[in-house]
Amino acid sequence: MKKSLFDRIIGVATGTEGRSPAADDPGFFATQFMDRPETTRAKSGWTARALAVGAHAFSSDEGFKALEEAWGGDHFFAALDRGERKKLAAAMDFVTVPAGREVIVQEEKGDYALVVLQGVVAVDRAQPAGGRARLAEAREGDLLGEMSLLDAGSRFASCLTLSPCKLAVLTTEALDDLSIEEPRVGMAVMASVARRLSLRTRQLSGRLGALLVTGG
Repeated sequence: MKKSLFDRIIGVATGTEGRSPAADDPGFFATQFMDRPETTRAKSGWTARALAVGAHAFSSDEGFKALEEAWGGDHFFAALDRGERKKLAAAMDFVTVPAGREVIVQEEKGDYALVVLQGVVAVDRAQPAGGRARLAEAREGDLLGEMSLLDAGSRFASCLTLSPCKLAVLTTEALDDLSIEEPRVGMAVMASVARRLSLRTRQLSGRLGALLVTGG
């Protein structure tokens, strides 16, 4: 049976298929596991953000069930077996957040991403002239803050809960640890993030192209 692209990627990443990745590029995968500078870690603060928005934890069992429902259609998540999906859930925090709370703040340094398990979250960007532009509204299964999850950079937009929400939180540190201890699970998360970023970039390119054609 022909291996899926995901399985081939995992085989290469773990050194179980063909040549070791180090034979071709000794630095590529090593950089995935490098510690972030302490200055970056200090600014990330999901713990501080959780306190600021009044987040309350709920059980990991309930969280795992909600994650399976929200991400059941994700190709890479579905490729994991139940035990592997449970390991991913164990690396996450599951919280409820009231409506009207800013769970991600524009321009703030970040080290976590959020999976919307229930509720609606607005994605807004502050404009130079004042006011906020609504970029999107995230719902069940959507991922927020994935760029900063990978590079610990500044947030592009703010995310505000429009209703009471249930969220799964994955920090950069947890993803780093997961990638080392459970490479298949870590690579599944990164592959899913890469696909989502690619789709989002294509959508943005399409909108920009339409604006250029219409002169808007």
